[in-house]
Amino acid sequence: MQVAVGLVHFERFTFNLGFEGMVKCSTFAFHWGKIRGWVPTLNWSGFSRALHPLMDTLDDSANARSAAVNRIRVHQILPEVTTLAAALRTGDRSALARAITLAESNHPDHRSFSARLIREILPHTGHSVRIGITGVPGVGKSTFIEAFGMHLTALGHRIAVLAIDPTSPFSGGSILGDKTRMERLSVHPSVFIRPSPSALAPGGVARHTRESIMLCEAAGYTTILVETVGVGQGEMAVHGMTDFFLLLMLAGAGDQLQGIKRGIMELCDGVLITKSDGANLDASTRARAEYTSALHLFPPRPADWMPRVLAVSALENRGMDETWQIISDHTAWMKERGWFDAHRREQDVQWFNDSFRGMLMDHLSSTAGWNDLRRRLEEDVRKGGRSPFDAADELLRHALSAAH
Repeated sequence: MQVAVGLVHFERFTFNLGFEGMVKCSTFAFHWGKIRGWVPTLNWSGFSRALHPLMDTLDDSANARSAAVNRIRVHQILPEVTTLAAALRTGDRSALARAITLAESNHPDHRSFSARLIREILPHTGHSVRIGITGVPGVGKSTFIEAFGMHLTALGHRIAVLAIDPTSPFSGGSILGDKTRMERLSVHPSVFIRPSPSALAPGGVARHTRESIMLCEAAGYTTILVETVGVGQGEMAVHGMTDFFLLLMLAGAGDQLQGIKRGIMELCDGVLITKSDGANLDASTRARAEYTSALHLFPPRPADWMPRVLAVSALENRGMDETWQIISDHTAWMKERGWFDAHRREQDVQWFNDSFRGMLMDHLSSTAGWNDLRRRLEEDVRKGGRSPFDAADELLRHALSAAH
């Protein structure tokens, strides 16, 4: 009886934690101590013996893993699309958080629900200013966002911060600690902060960041700040979903132009030299002059906008008003020349292409025999039995044959 009770508690706590990885032995080991502490009265030796066959089955069988996850999800009742959409339009933060969670889910039912929700709220989106923020590690992105966000709330803006946290390629985990670095901003009634894992998606943003932006707009947020995982060539993806691309740089960190890819410089609409205070003030002034000169060497930008460079200090709250003025000037400049709406329409086309590729891979992964064939081909390539090109060609032919 104690073993049976233990299994009930095991499934119940799995549901409460809400993680699918519990069905794998490796992930279960991490949480074993927590569960044992929660249920101290069980006969753990008997529970462990009873659990070993279950763990082996779950680790070896994809069907068993799927069944276990579905048993957990059966308790998750989805609301009506119209009900959640109506709650979003009233600015309900809980409704917004739930909508983003569903949008980020890979469960087919959740994906279908999210698509219907996006269609429902579409007429209520598009009114915000979308700002992408990226920079080198340690540049102070979160510190700047808090100071800048507090400045904007004082001007009457409603701010949504979508902070993308890097996902470990080894453990699959993310820290999601951005709220702890924005203590004042996170408790402001006009601010919504959502940390999300990148889940190894390319481009420095999460796979469903676009949907999150639209959900925030439907909830009435007028300025959307998208903080990327960190600077790199792949960070260009954020340019495809925002109106203004802001690059944060440090002064005195070596060669001012060597540490960052030229592609980022060509795409940015503004550059901020952060931590421009104290002993770093002179170096920031020099760096501002260098970046301003360098930006003139790049090809002309759309609508002939010339990116501006500022030296700012989040610690001293200096440069926040000037930063917003640059963003406002850029928005007005682009709208006057017809580029603002054109840029967003191109972003929608990019969204369509990205969505199609994602849906295609999701569909193929659910096709009978696809995962088995892919694993077998991966092993052949790993052992040198065939070239990557030949393996990819066979996988493609299998996908095409399955489509007929």
